[in-house]
Amino acid sequence: MSTTEEAEASKMLLRNQYSFLISKIMFTASDLGVFDLLMESKEPLTSVTIAERLGTSPFGMERLLDACVGYKFLQVERKENQTLYGNTDLANLYLGKRSPKTHYYSMKFNAEFLYTRAQHLADSVREGETQTYGLKSSLREFMEFMREMWSPCGRVVLNAFDLSHFPLICDVGGCSGALAKEYISLYPNSTVTILDLPEVVETGKKHFVSSEEHRITFHKGDFLKDPIPEADLYILARILHCFTDENCVQLLTRLNKACKPGGGVLVVEIVLNEDRSGPVEAQIFGLVMLLCTQGKERTPSEYNALLSAAGFKQIQQKKTGLFDVILGRK
Repeated sequence: MSTTEEAEASKMLLRNQYSFLISKIMFTASDLGVFDLLMESKEPLTSVTIAERLGTSPFGMERLLDACVGYKFLQVERKENQTLYGNTDLANLYLGKRSPKTHYYSMKFNAEFLYTRAQHLADSVREGETQTYGLKSSLREFMEFMREMWSPCGRVVLNAFDLSHFPLICDVGGCSGALAKEYISLYPNSTVTILDLPEVVETGKKHFVSSEEHRITFHKGDFLKDPIPEADLYILARILHCFTDENCVQLLTRLNKACKPGGGVLVVEIVLNEDRSGPVEAQIFGLVMLLCTQGKERTPSEYNALLSAAGFKQIQQKKTGLFDVILGRK
């Protein structure tokens, strides 16, 4: 390795060692209101002004703002001998708590709940199972996190295939109803039933799905045990990766039996390359599943095997960016 290559390798190693702070930096700035303040001010501000308006230490705030600049969450300029900080487009779109497309609860989940769990990653690797350490995320906050996940890409994954001939939909584990809303907007003649646990359904009705959205209904139940509502198409968005292969086949078999003739199942997941070389997002989520569930991320052939074992045929897969979409027909 040359001197230049060694220097670059050392720099990369240093950044990777401190990369655990990135989620903390994003969440701290968002939680303190930095991005919202700069969005509302409509002009860049000094670190002293930001600290005064948010009630923090000027010294500490300057350190936080500089880190946000380094990670391209903020931009900086020098004007009249002052350093001024402003939002980047990324911050305006996703990092402000009051932005319509905010990822505040995603950052909160990762920076608080998952960060705490990750301290025990070595234990999970040694024992091959979830650790019970750490803070519990409230149901409402977890549902906000899931809603935020689909805000930038829900329509994209539902557009992967022409689903217009599936008017009766069941979103299994549909949580906040974010994908149900997207489906209704794409296919106005359809109806969507969200199947989820009673406490999730009650929270969804109260906080996420309004009474005006009459073509979205709820069905309380444990989808591994209780009766499955009849549908033309069952959506499993980020569900199978939470479970063991045995539970996946169990669930898919139940859906196949409840499915109308000619119907199918739509699986949305981050799929590993067949040789497991990537993408890195799937590899990271593989560890997240190890920390939080009994599941894992899978390769295309592994998902095909699960669907085939449950009786689904004509299995197709399409990439849509971060997520892969798999359609299996009965």
